[in-house]
Amino acid sequence: MFEEAYFQNDEAAREHIESILWPEGPVCPHCGCTGRITKLQGKTTRPGTYKCNDCRQPFTVTVGTIFHGSHVKLHIWLQAYYLMCASKKGISAHQLHRMLKVTYKTAWFMEHRIRESMHDEIPSILGGDGQTVEVDETYWGNVPGMPKRHAWHHKEKIVSLVERDGSARSFHVERVNHATLKPMLREHIARESRIVTDNANVYDWTGHEFAGHESVNHLVHEYARGDVTTNTVEGFFSILKRGLIGTYHHVGRQHLGRYLHEFDFRYNHRSATDAERTVAAIQGILGKRLLYRDSPLVV
Repeated sequence: MFEEAYFQNDEAAREHIESILWPEGPVCPHCGCTGRITKLQGKTTRPGTYKCNDCRQPFTVTVGTIFHGSHVKLHIWLQAYYLMCASKKGISAHQLHRMLKVTYKTAWFMEHRIRESMHDEIPSILGGDGQTVEVDETYWGNVPGMPKRHAWHHKEKIVSLVERDGSARSFHVERVNHATLKPMLREHIARESRIVTDNANVYDWTGHEFAGHESVNHLVHEYARGDVTTNTVEGFFSILKRGLIGTYHHVGRQHLGRYLHEFDFRYNHRSATDAERTVAAIQGILGKRLLYRDSPLVV
């Protein structure tokens, strides 16, 4: 599985990362300079160090990325990236720590950093003219301290937007209601799109703001009426739930958002090879340093 040189030693791993992040040559992370850069090759200089002749600052390809300050070797990082990108339903931190021979704490932290790099901070708009976007919600685990109640109020709420033959985008929300859904759908779905949902009344307003809204009535066991169906988003949920239940077992509410980024990413790159998916994930490492105290906010 790890026959390539960049999975075996740090120098090859660094060169591989440079080829992904700097396809046209080194870029200074301090000032953005691309031309006046010198590679430092002194005996006491760390491998892969460059100096910007504009701002006079030294740097490596890991500066300002999730690798910044990490004591884990770069080729081990690349192995972890490949395993997470190749595992359709995820890989647990315990499994990663056994396979890579790092501590469980290190494997857990590495996984959260990788999930952060899988998150697209400026995503493209879903749908468009003649396109259909399916919207649905699902529930996971239990909200700490909340007694069990009807209508899943005691569970964590997840809303997913899935464009047919396109991308998925998932959100961990506090409540599934108009106040939460309206700004979310307006921001992430093109107004020319057709929206397809189940018969929940929280989606009734979408027909007035998008090209159209159709629904299926699950209460009477209606799951498809021509091309009116939520089977695409339900299929995405099936992968998500199998991963959460079968691989991760327990996911803290403060981290659930990052797990959603992971499953969204693999779904959105489902047509790519494992190697191509890994490269796409590594391209997202810039500007995403993650400290232990950091945790994603619930929408």
